[in-house]
Amino acid sequence: MIKMTYREAAREGLRDALSRDPRVFLMGEDVGHYGGCFAVSKGLLQEFGPERIRDTPLSELAFTGMGIGAAMGGMRPIVEIMTVNFSLLAADQILNNAATLLHMSGGQFNVPLVIRMATGAGKQLAAQHAHSLEGWYAHIPGIRVVTPATLEDVRGMLWTALEDPDPVLIFENQTLYPMEGTLPAAAGPVEIDKARVRREGKDITIITYSASLFKALEAAATLAAAGIEAEVIDLRTLRPLDDTTYLASIAKTHRALIVDEGWRSGSIAAEVSARIMEQAFYELDAPVERICSAEVPIPYARHLEQAAIPQAETIVATVKRMVQSHG
Repeated sequence: MIKMTYREAAREGLRDALSRDPRVFLMGEDVGHYGGCFAVSKGLLQEFGPERIRDTPLSELAFTGMGIGAAMGGMRPIVEIMTVNFSLLAADQILNNAATLLHMSGGQFNVPLVIRMATGAGKQLAAQHAHSLEGWYAHIPGIRVVTPATLEDVRGMLWTALEDPDPVLIFENQTLYPMEGTLPAAAGPVEIDKARVRREGKDITIITYSASLFKALEAAATLAAAGIEAEVIDLRTLRPLDDTTYLASIAKTHRALIVDEGWRSGSIAAEVSARIMEQAFYELDAPVERICSAEVPIPYARHLEQAAIPQAETIVATVKRMVQSHG
């Protein structure tokens, strides 16, 4: 096992992809000489050269469109959008071109494009750079949306995404980059179709993804000390959702809490809640509940930012109320 950070695991995924396939290249703002806004691509320009690690002008619309064209031309581009809010400048390319060209061409043209972007709050980057918009993109047919939380996933999902003939958006929560862990020396690709049970339990199912996974696991450990065994599901992929895994868990626990850093209205939590009600209503011993970010622009002040996003202590209090009041 090799000790490294989430940031370094993401870099290893990039290095692996670039080494495996000469068609793969990375492009985006400051990915080359600067080494990336979050230092994920640091050193790759020196290792692979400017043809494979391409700094771009400050135009997300333009370089995302270039990525789509390169993918249609037989390359395997990785487009890095610095933070998720900047992806809105490229939304026309993502929604109207990348997601639709296979359909619009009558099945003639795939777009094997991967777009990586940093997402989430917790780093005091204020309201412009702290969005969690992955649920928005999960609304769009024609793309896949993945949210790696672990070192294994952030390293291994990239190669699997590059093998997909259709566009894949990878959302990396910016609070995870310094997180330390270990990876096997022979770590490789991982599947991106299934949710994972990250902790088994019998009293309640906590469904979450990305950085909130670790808050859910922390809460589950606290709850275990109080005699409540929570099962924690990491969705991993938001489009298409793996309903089977979390519905099987609910059939065992009969309670569900969804933790989602996105805003509550129109969130991925709302979608999962609706699917549970549609497919597992009679398994429930209590109403489905959700913990989401406050419906405000994310504040800059640290204490307000932390208050605005889901926290482990809120999960603990909510689970105790759900289990004890519907025991």
